[in-house]
Amino acid sequence: MLTMAELGVADHLADGPLDSEELAKRCGAHAPSLRRVLRELASMGVVRTAGADGYGLTDTGTTLRSDVPGSIRSSIRALGEEGFWYAMGKLPDTVRQGSSAFVAKYGKLYEHLAKNPDAGRIFDDYMATRAITFTDGLVKRYDFAGVETMVDVAGGSGHIMATVLHANPGMRGILFDLDQVAARARDLLATEGLADRYEVVAGDFFASVPAGADAYLLASILHNWDDGDALRILRNVRHAMNPGGRVLVLEVALPDDEAPHLGKDLDLRMLAIFNGGLERSREEYATLFEQAGLELAEVVELGAGASLLEARPV
Repeated sequence: MLTMAELGVADHLADGPLDSEELAKRCGAHAPSLRRVLRELASMGVVRTAGADGYGLTDTGTTLRSDVPGSIRSSIRALGEEGFWYAMGKLPDTVRQGSSAFVAKYGKLYEHLAKNPDAGRIFDDYMATRAITFTDGLVKRYDFAGVETMVDVAGGSGHIMATVLHANPGMRGILFDLDQVAARARDLLATEGLADRYEVVAGDFFASVPAGADAYLLASILHNWDDGDALRILRNVRHAMNPGGRVLVLEVALPDDEAPHLGKDLDLRMLAIFNGGLERSREEYATLFEQAGLELAEVVELGAGASLLEARPV
């Protein structure tokens, strides 16, 4: 699957079956080697044979196209990136030592991505694709009534902010992130036709966040940090928000029992890649909120294992 994703096989087969020689040419691959991979992919039901030496996509294989909703290509490429592959391969060492073997070799994740632009692009593609399901659920299932200004804390390139603003025409947005990220957000939000409805502010959420907003969105942020650092972030948000404001935490909230959940696999990846990062249960988030002077008010399921946890000042 990783080879298929890396070579863009599904994209090249989007318009119909191709013989293996032509497909290899379009993929920039060695035809005999690719033919052996295609044989295995056919046995997995990802591609199908078409004629003597041709292959086409199955419905399952279509999900590896770059241009389809719910594409999994970027997630497979991210899992196969050298550092991430190393991280999971060294998970036994991480568990023995209690600290990430990935961090010991590659440094902190975002430093690694900054030093390796190709890995950074793969990761950004993965995060943008992953966010589509969450943001679609966010604007359809959560009521933003009463929110005139929202701060997207560590909002990245601005995809979530743009989606929320489009769905709520009366809202203004402040995207808050590190200076090196802010420029990308300005570009994206400007191309979305939102130039008069947003502001991009650079800063560090461990120091402070922009004050006076009605809602503060933290999307896939708190799970990067241990409880002490997560609490620092939440307390800064609590200090900055309007008296009647709300904190919106978009994360994978684990069940409080032994039920199967996608987040339990993600939690092991957090263990492998971060020192201190983890997925939390609803009860664990409720405890963090309480320590920050907040109270869990509502949990909205967004799909794909993600939840929106709304917290209000106590």
